[in-house]
Amino acid sequence: MKIAVLGGDGFVGWPTVLHLSDLGHEVHIIDNLSRRWIDTELGVQSLTPMDSIQERCRIWKEVSGKTLNFHLLDLAQEYERLKAWLVENKPDAIIHFAEQRAAPYSMKTDRHKVYTVNNNVSATHNLLAAVVESGIDPHIVHLGTMGVYGYSSVGAAIPEGYLDVEIENLEGEKKGLEILYPTKPGSVYHMTKSLDQILFQFYAQNDGLRITDLHQGIVWGTHTEQTRRDEQLINRFDYDGDYGTVLNRFLIQAAIGYPLTVHGTGGQTRAFIHIQDSVRCIELALSDAPERGDRVKIFNQMTETHRVRDLAALISRLTGAEVMNLPNPRKEAPENDLIVKNDQFLALGLNPTTLEDGLLAEVVEVAKKYAHRIDRSRVPAVSAWTKDIAATVNHDPEGKALKSVG
Repeated sequence: MKIAVLGGDGFVGWPTVLHLSDLGHEVHIIDNLSRRWIDTELGVQSLTPMDSIQERCRIWKEVSGKTLNFHLLDLAQEYERLKAWLVENKPDAIIHFAEQRAAPYSMKTDRHKVYTVNNNVSATHNLLAAVVESGIDPHIVHLGTMGVYGYSSVGAAIPEGYLDVEIENLEGEKKGLEILYPTKPGSVYHMTKSLDQILFQFYAQNDGLRITDLHQGIVWGTHTEQTRRDEQLINRFDYDGDYGTVLNRFLIQAAIGYPLTVHGTGGQTRAFIHIQDSVRCIELALSDAPERGDRVKIFNQMTETHRVRDLAALISRLTGAEVMNLPNPRKEAPENDLIVKNDQFLALGLNPTTLEDGLLAEVVEVAKKYAHRIDRSRVPAVSAWTKDIAATVNHDPEGKALKSVG
């Protein structure tokens, strides 16, 4: 297939690009490189050194013999260019990663909230409108998040997107109804993914667009089969408090002798998936496209759930790292359960990668190799959900700040 990967320079986008290219697809990367500019804004860099996207594509060609095509384009700002590209290239499938992906970044300031909504929602809607107007019929695969669901408090498993409910009509009769599972986003970022769902629902029913929405858990790990082929193909690896994902951050903290920072009680239950499984799920979703007129197909893209404090205890046992409980910068329940159905990917043949000592140790080894690139002052999570919470945030878990005398 000819596949456009929107946001193909990103954390999940890049290994997906390599995976699909390796399978023999013609892959086009469309990206505005905003994630690299955000690194500059935040004054923090990927733990792993990243070449330019052009150099990465060149190295892949050298290693695999396969060509990657890169197009610098801002989906949220350049609608006419996007539409013209779609008309000219007519991709068979479009994978949409092109959204600001960090909940803490989306909550830093009002400016970051506005940017996240403008970028994410406009990118998604521009894509859908352009596909309709161009007259093409690609399968659109969107990377969403488990965070659209919030956290169940009724002890029931979260279904894959839809909920069968009963309502009573005016005659008192019980009528069945299928609805999108009610959203309860926990950040502005998660709210944009919830808005995406409504956009997809409308364009599927109104214009017959074929859409798959993947509600993904937290991604961990560093390498996929393809990124191991050359050091210059290595994936980006975020460790800072805004973009680093919790398990990867614990592993990096352990590698550099930094306390494992557990916020609040650590009773938050999260869904996880290894980066290799993430790209495999994209492949499986592409092979199971909906037909025109079908409802949006929704998968829960995760393989296991864990409490944050249990993960910290696991990494502490594995590495000897100290665990430190800090105030929670997020506005969330101190404890939650999370039961998730992921039957569809298992039925399609996903063989889940679970938390194994070898894979965890691999991440620690990568962190140790590039430890000289870490700015320890950027490790704490300090972006607060409200101004009241901001006053409680610990900016210096290691206690290294200068103390006043007297």
